[in-house]
Amino acid sequence: MNKLEVLRKSDLFGELNDEQLSVVEKMCTSEVFEPGAIICKQDRKPDKIFVIEEGLVGIILEVGPLAQRQIQTASNFETFSWSAMIAPHICTATVKAIEKTKVLAFSGQELCDLCPVNPEIGCKLCRAVACLLATRLRQAYTQLLGVSSQV
Repeated sequence: MNKLEVLRKSDLFGELNDEQLSVVEKMCTSEVFEPGAIICKQDRKPDKIFVIEEGLVGIILEVGPLAQRQIQTASNFETFSWSAMIAPHICTATVKAIEKTKVLAFSGQELCDLCPVNPEIGCKLCRAVACLLATRLRQAYTQLLGVSSQV
């Protein structure tokens, strides 16, 4: 699958038209992470935002120095490390490759800089990030309710 097809199916860029997608496509690079690779670390500043082309990552909450909980996963066409675009630009979780994962990587700063130059793309990206956050938050609440009801 080529970059344009991945972007078209992604949760971050799926609302962009073909002209807008061609602008964004030029901004990304391909990267591959082997199983076990830490891609983003909680409480650190990420510089990249990722769209999974193929693979699976675990989203892990580090609740103490020796305690970690995988709270969610992300797979094909899903975005992670959105903190690279949203202030204060600090990762809220650690992301680790569960299987070999091929991604499209974007500079968070470059995407942010695109917003004033191309406000239509910027608006669509901001809405997509808000939707992504709302979905992940709802999933976390659902998971928490499931754990709480078993106690």
